[in-house]
Amino acid sequence: MTALSTHVSARERRRYHSTARAVLRLLPEPESWLDVGTGDAHFPGAARELFPYTSFDGLDPTPRVSYACHAERVEEAFVGHVTDPHITTILRARYDVVTLLQDRSPVPDLRAELRAALTLVRRGGLLLVEAPATRSNALRAQLDSWNCPVVATSRHLLGEFPYTHRLVARRIGRAARSAP
Repeated sequence: MTALSTHVSARERRRYHSTARAVLRLLPEPESWLDVGTGDAHFPGAARELFPYTSFDGLDPTPRVSYACHAERVEEAFVGHVTDPHITTILRARYDVVTLLQDRSPVPDLRAELRAALTLVRRGGLLLVEAPATRSNALRAQLDSWNCPVVATSRHLLGEFPYTHRLVARRIGRAARSAP
């Protein structure tokens, strides 16, 4: 079995807690949470400290998510991409919160990834996205056009530089699959 990365720096732990607190203010007790691109599931492990009764699941294109499930960092592990049709079919409208954090693997089509992620969020649920500052305005406009208003934003450092924007959008409208 491939070993999981167990060390999380103090800086990363603070960042993960800050990300989880952004949701805590808006949805204090989510029932279910999917972390897209979770890898070794360090974020769900840190977020569980603030949300002990929430079921955290992980989705990642690598088998690391299966190892993270075995280590009990996530309850369910899904290997694949959020844009895979079989993933969106089995996970449709299942989660109160879906996170797309900056440290996930780069994707060729962010718009398709957003649309797919929104199909996994229940009506009234939250989508938390971290994006480079240069893409945050376009991201906000895209979410607004899909009737998912941005309800919270923040600007923070992920490393030494550059700044990253964190946007939290609430899914209130029709399913994202009907979006243009």
